[in-house]
Amino acid sequence: MAKYIIEQSGPLVGEVEISGSKNAVLPILAATVMANGICEINDAPNLKDVNVMCDILRSIGAKVEENWYSHTITVDSRNINSSELPYNLVKKMRASIFVMGPLLARMGKATIALPGGCAIGDRPIDLHTKGLKTLGARVIIDEGLVNASADRLKGALVYLDFPSVGATENIMMAASVAEGVTTIENAAEEPEIVDLASFLNKMGAKIKGAGTDTIRIEGVHNLLGARHSVIPDRIETATFMIGAAITRGDVLIKNSVPDHVRPIIAKLMEAGAVVNDEVDGLRVRGDVNRLVATDIKTLPYPGFPTDAQAMFMAFLATVDGTSHVIETVFENRFMHAAELCKMGANIRVDNRIATIPGNKEDLHGTSVISTDLRAGAALVLAGLVASGKTEVTNIYHIERGYENLVDKFRTLGAKIERVDD
Repeated sequence: MAKYIIEQSGPLVGEVEISGSKNAVLPILAATVMANGICEINDAPNLKDVNVMCDILRSIGAKVEENWYSHTITVDSRNINSSELPYNLVKKMRASIFVMGPLLARMGKATIALPGGCAIGDRPIDLHTKGLKTLGARVIIDEGLVNASADRLKGALVYLDFPSVGATENIMMAASVAEGVTTIENAAEEPEIVDLASFLNKMGAKIKGAGTDTIRIEGVHNLLGARHSVIPDRIETATFMIGAAITRGDVLIKNSVPDHVRPIIAKLMEAGAVVNDEVDGLRVRGDVNRLVATDIKTLPYPGFPTDAQAMFMAFLATVDGTSHVIETVFENRFMHAAELCKMGANIRVDNRIATIPGNKEDLHGTSVISTDLRAGAALVLAGLVASGKTEVTNIYHIERGYENLVDKFRTLGAKIERVDD
């Protein structure tokens, strides 16, 4: 098993280039299942989850070529011949559920095991299945398998009890080739939704309202191949923004979209960091002012992203004063708090509220476990400012979502290396 060894590094200084979005490229790759032609996806990140999705597409008959020199994935789905996803791949990541809607629309049926992924809380697929049922699908869940079938999906009004990103994407993809008009109310508004809709529209879909809470999809008979460039990863952007602040550094973050990280910008500035939107990217400085406590509350977009909560908590453990973090999205997303406490943080968790007394001098290196993707990133950031040496294990989770994380941090002056036991 590989691990990261991190030493106290001093301020991060320099420039870093953000990769394409993991959370955008996965549903986009799933959508290629519906294409009657060849799709070219540019700016794709070379990540374990992306590799798994490509293998899933291959397993059902698609021809997939990955060119990591140009960060391009080419998918030819014209000869898809299977409606059943292999369990050994599905269990590796939750995003495999994205293939259910497109495969159902393409083949008239889909069989998929209940997906795996990070253990950050209860993430049922009931909103996915409810939406597909509303479009006319028959869905049976039995012994860990989801079996969906439909002669042809039909447009309908779908109201989501919670603005789930995954459910919005799955329903939007399936509705693209359904008969009639589908309206999704209380839809998720994340930038990844907009990026998927943009790709589907390039394929010939007729989608309006993506990025708002009401999306209207006029079904078409078939979708064609298309070329598309994936948006930058806003959570990777947030990670390096927080990295600049926690180390009291000065970092220019290139290939970033400021509008996608407004809550991060606001909270970092509230804590005393300086954030400027420059011609070449976002510049974050943590070396100008004394950094002080602030409170955050995670919410669906455009609120503070739950995916950045762990990293921001690590940052709050290093500022002056006591901060509070309220997690409203996932009920089990404070597992990193115990690991940060091993490093000297004095974080108290009461249900969904964490209290963080900040003191940078209290953090010290030790061996910690990456319990999930974003928790792992938080421990890496804490390791950069902790005295002594930090060993982060179980880094498989981290490498599911960050491309060349070690190299990027080393470019900024971080003392971090990846070693194999």
